[in-house]
Amino acid sequence: MTEKVNPMHPDKIVDRIAGAIVDLAYRENTDPKIAVEGLLGHGVCHVIIETDTELDRSEIAEAVTRIAGQVMVDISIHPQDKNLADNQANETRCGDNGIFKGMPLTDEQKKLSAIARDIYARYPYDGKYILDGRRLIICQSNAHTENLKKLYPDAEINPIGYWIGGTDVDTGAVNRKLGSDMADGITGGGLHGKDLSKADVSINIYAFLKAQKTGRPVELSCAIGDTEIDGKPYSEIVSIAKQYIDSIGGFERFAEWGLI
Repeated sequence: MTEKVNPMHPDKIVDRIAGAIVDLAYRENTDPKIAVEGLLGHGVCHVIIETDTELDRSEIAEAVTRIAGQVMVDISIHPQDKNLADNQANETRCGDNGIFKGMPLTDEQKKLSAIARDIYARYPYDGKYILDGRRLIICQSNAHTENLKKLYPDAEINPIGYWIGGTDVDTGAVNRKLGSDMADGITGGGLHGKDLSKADVSINIYAFLKAQKTGRPVELSCAIGDTEIDGKPYSEIVSIAKQYIDSIGGFERFAEWGLI
């Protein structure tokens, strides 16, 4: 059984906003320290940022409205905690405690991911999709049941009927759809709104990639200040994650679909 939401789900809209702000930090600094939290709904977006990098508030507001539409933007920016900053002062060290699990994707997860992208390409609006064996449930806003039935005749489609969705119906928050983003690899750490010194991002990406390559589960743990993970320098883990982020077009693009 697996679930996917598309990039216009309210939670994913906020993930994308957080990713866009991290992209802004990397544009200003090759090694920024940043963590972004966001809450969006009913015409208002609240963004809280902890960072060591100087950011332009107007650029942040522009990123929010580009992704979320015309909403009131509340921005709060604060310096990174000194103890956490000192941990990273002289070398690349792990920036968080955590446990991580990379899992090979199942055929079912790959199939639902393809279905979600197919529907989103036709209907780029809020949507959620579930596949449980042969049972496919499609909840796609701004789409009539009969039209979706032509695409997926055996699916259960919009059980409540036609619906609008979006952030005037539902609120969104950063990292609230990790099941959609990580499938069986989900642990306590969130993927979005953080720089790559944060293990939640870099080690989750590394473990996912290793699991796909080896076809076997990968389980890792770390503590703040670690300089080695899985027999590799932590700087190498960060580099592998950065290559992956760059290959898909940045943190905002990463936030659209997550790892699957």
